[in-house]
Amino acid sequence: MDQASGLRGVSPFSQVKVVAVTGGKGGVGKTSVAVNLAVTMAMARKRVMLLDADLGLANVDVLLGLQPNRHVGHLLEGRCELADVILEGPHGLKVVPAASGVRKMAELSTAEHAGLIRAFCGFAEPLDMMIVDTAAGVSESVTMYCAASTEVVVVVCDEPASLTDAYALIKVLSREYAVQRFRLVANRVPTVQHGRDLWQKLVRVTDRFLDVTIDFAGAIPEDEFLKRAVRRQVAVVDAYPSSRSALGFKNLSQAADRWVDVPGNGGHLEFFTERRVTAARVSEMRA
Repeated sequence: MDQASGLRGVSPFSQVKVVAVTGGKGGVGKTSVAVNLAVTMAMARKRVMLLDADLGLANVDVLLGLQPNRHVGHLLEGRCELADVILEGPHGLKVVPAASGVRKMAELSTAEHAGLIRAFCGFAEPLDMMIVDTAAGVSESVTMYCAASTEVVVVVCDEPASLTDAYALIKVLSREYAVQRFRLVANRVPTVQHGRDLWQKLVRVTDRFLDVTIDFAGAIPEDEFLKRAVRRQVAVVDAYPSSRSALGFKNLSQAADRWVDVPGNGGHLEFFTERRVTAARVSEMRA
């Protein structure tokens, strides 16, 4: 921890925002949100890294039409370095792919997760933002990546199960990992107001039972062009920049750019590493 503090003092880099994109329930479109947010930020000349943390069912590379030769599984096995795993995505986006259909990657131990994250501590290139696309559910992997991030973006859609699972995830993160602030993105909604209505539904419940703050981050409209972009394996902000969903992602990107940096984040990925290791220790104590 003292060494990390020293790094903060001499770091020439700007502060790194680490944003976990999660959702509780699968199928709400969190990967689409993570990918398009990352590409939009990169289009704005931000230095962005996108980590696919859905380690056993990865699909970030699929949505971007990338073909990785290595993934984080090879990194964990010591067969390569982090730099060997990183793919060059659109607009200079750095993509860290995971494995798909590999059960052992979905069942990593706490120590293995910590080992993976330690690899980021030595990443020397400057970054403005790191976006982490988590798995679905409330597994240890999901909660610990969220707890390690400076921002937690919860993606919901207009389904009762989506709101219920989002509440469950927020409850676990707040009560067991002391995460108290969240950003909500309403995905595949008819209007922004409809998205705000979903946010208010969730907030009415969390205000009664949890000590958390949930800010409305934005809404992504239901859009046929987004579906076309997925089929083409490109980000909708690239393929159809004037579409309703692309404009929604641009608004979300502008909002994310204004999010206040967390005090103590000195600007390198050691902040993410420290919080990740702290979350691992909390998990071990609970076990």
